[in-house]
Amino acid sequence: MTDLTLNDGRTMPQLGMGVYKIPQPQTAAIVRKGIDIGFRLVDTAAFYGNERGVGEGVHGTDTFVTTKLWNDRHGDAAVALDESLALMGRDSIDLYLIHWPIPREDRYVEAWRALIAARDAGKTRSIGVCNFLPEHLDRIIDATGVTPAVNQIELHPSFQQRDVQAYDADHGIVTQSWSPLGQGATLKDDRIVVIADRHHRSPAQVIIAWHLAKGLSVIPKAGDADHLTDNFAAADLTLDADDVAAIDAMDSPDGRIGPDPREL
Repeated sequence: MTDLTLNDGRTMPQLGMGVYKIPQPQTAAIVRKGIDIGFRLVDTAAFYGNERGVGEGVHGTDTFVTTKLWNDRHGDAAVALDESLALMGRDSIDLYLIHWPIPREDRYVEAWRALIAARDAGKTRSIGVCNFLPEHLDRIIDATGVTPAVNQIELHPSFQQRDVQAYDADHGIVTQSWSPLGQGATLKDDRIVVIADRHHRSPAQVIIAWHLAKGLSVIPKAGDADHLTDNFAAADLTLDADDVAAIDAMDSPDGRIGPDPREL
C-alpha cells in the first residue's frame, strides 16, 4: 500500500476508509474489519458522531486516524480537539482538519492558529483543512506562514476541482478526495462501466484506481465487509492512459454534490 509524504515530513496512507453516516453502534466493528482487510487510515469527524466507535475500532493498532473540527467550534478549537480525543480514548491523533472554512463567520484564520498550537503541543501530528479554496488557503498561509499538509475536498470524476488540485500541488499540499465515487450515478455511468468490464473489475474499483493514479489520497466509505474488500482491491488495479483520459473527460462544472464552500 502506497504512502504519501506530507509537507511536514510525515507520511500518510494514500488509500483510507471513510465512516461518514456509519452509525455509532456499528462503527467499531466496521473499522476493525477494514483494518483486518488492510486499511491503515480511518477518516472521521466530530460532525459524524462516531469518533468513539473509531477509537474503539483502532485501539491497539497502528492506524492513521483523522478527525475534524466542526463549523461551530472555530472559536474554541483547542477544546473541541480535546473532546474528540477523549471520545476516541487517545492522547493525540495523526491528522486534524478544519472541516469547512465558513467564510460568512470569518473565523477560520483563528481556527488555523489553534490547530498550529495543537500540533506544537503534540495533540495532533499533522494539520490540514477541508473544502478550502485557493483564496482561503492564501489567507491562512499569509497570516501564519504555515501551509496545510492536506486539503480534503469533494472530488470525483464528475467534479474534479482542477484549480484546487493545481494550487495544492504548487504548495506541496496533498489533495484528499471525499465523496470519491460521486454517489450512485457515477458508478452507473457507461464510461466507467466499459472500463470496469474491460478490466473485470467493479466500477468502484475503477474510480478509486483513477484517484490513486492521479496521486490523490482517497477515502471511500463502506458500510460492510464486501464493500470494504472491493474498495481495498482497487489498490492493485492499474489503469492505462486511455482509461485515465476517459475518466478525466467526465469533469463537469455542474457536477458538485455537496455545498459550495463560498456560500457557507
